[in-house]
Amino acid sequence: MFRITKTEQGIVEGLPAADPRITVFKGIPFAAPPVGNLRWAPPQEAAKWEGVRQCFKYLAAPVQPGPEENPRVDDLYSKEWSVDTTLQLNEDCLYLNIWTPAKKTDEKLPVYFWIFGGGWQVGHASEMEFDGERIARRGIVVVTINYRVNLFGFTCHPELTAEYPDSPANQGLMDQHKALEWVYKNISNFGGDPEQITIGGQSAGGGSVLNQISYKKNAPMIKRAVVESGFLLNPFFDVFPAKNLSQAEKVGEEFFEFCGVKTLKEARELSTEFLYQKWNEWGGFQKSAATWTPVKDGQFACFDFFDEVEKGNIVPPPLFTGYTPDEFKMGPLNQPDVEPINVVEYALRKVMNSLEKNGNPNKNYVYRFDVPMPGWDNPGRFHSADLWFFFETLAKCWRPFKGFHYDVSRQMCNYLCNFIKTGDVNGLDSYNCFACSKESDWETLPRWEPFSTEKNNFMIFEKDCKEINLPADENMKKYL
Repeated sequence: MFRITKTEQGIVEGLPAADPRITVFKGIPFAAPPVGNLRWAPPQEAAKWEGVRQCFKYLAAPVQPGPEENPRVDDLYSKEWSVDTTLQLNEDCLYLNIWTPAKKTDEKLPVYFWIFGGGWQVGHASEMEFDGERIARRGIVVVTINYRVNLFGFTCHPELTAEYPDSPANQGLMDQHKALEWVYKNISNFGGDPEQITIGGQSAGGGSVLNQISYKKNAPMIKRAVVESGFLLNPFFDVFPAKNLSQAEKVGEEFFEFCGVKTLKEARELSTEFLYQKWNEWGGFQKSAATWTPVKDGQFACFDFFDEVEKGNIVPPPLFTGYTPDEFKMGPLNQPDVEPINVVEYALRKVMNSLEKNGNPNKNYVYRFDVPMPGWDNPGRFHSADLWFFFETLAKCWRPFKGFHYDVSRQMCNYLCNFIKTGDVNGLDSYNCFACSKESDWETLPRWEPFSTEKNNFMIFEKDCKEINLPADENMKKYL
């Protein structure tokens, strides 16, 4: 293994992970700090440095509500992973982290590029469930990235459009693109293969993946895609109403006025603390989720992903995707007598139907996460629960997992890693790039075939893993 390598900006030094055969580099800058006159600007080139930069610790997370010392008992997500009350928040947040098992830089290992979720409002690359070590032990270079969220990542304004006419909006999505470009240019120095990058994300991170694979400039850099609970399409109402640029600019003007300023220069002179205070007064997370999200700006985001897939205008790369049964169950507003549907499952089925209808040649794999989740709160198969399992980080969780949870997690992580490596999920269980035992000593994972609408074949992750025929229920069929 190596601990020191180079990037286009300068030399970086990492540390051994818990498994010393893995080197982890934390807090590598992939863009200039978006502060001062670069607040709300598209990401700019990171500065070069002299000497060796020690990348030993996670750096600041994007500005957002910080973890609470004593969250409400019913606040599932705060007690699940937003637990580090010492977490530093700063507009200067455009950093990424890399885990590599490579012993030398020319190994050309596959790369997993991970985008966190959180409704484009919260989240960060150093959340404890995203520790990349277990995936790296399977012979993969893992990258987790930060990007700007909420008002800092999705504000529009006429003066911003005039200043950056080619990239007037979606700073958070542009941050992701910038990080992907950085990885494509630099990952070979960490033992990775830039031609074998799988981009992945969950929830809004999965939605971000859809935005990135729709952006034509990214096509040469993305080999495969992982979308965990990231397809979201509601036949009743828009969960994240997509604004066009002029609508988003008007919201920006209204927010500037709410902050007591009129010009972009004045807004850039406001302190981070003041802006965050006004964000809270504006309506906090709930209003923000309906305000600062991806914008159809005609540059980065130009169209509706689902419509374009239906028309055959977008052909995604091979997909690894799925959902959890207890997430996002929705029905028409103000019609409680109408049975709700899981809008993630609905969106996923719509996409698979469209791809098959249009003759998509790629192999796509679809799962349903049905693992019983333990704990006094009886949380069900909640949105995001599968993150612990795919990253195989259950030991970091407070929940009293049992032996079968660890077995299923190992298999889920193996399926994911097989897909990242080859595009085929099938292979051997308990794979470890450091293992010395004969392959004949390893078990074969239960067979998982690419999805087809004829078979409706989902891999069910429960107390074990098995592929089953799972057609849509009669209620959902009304809307497909």
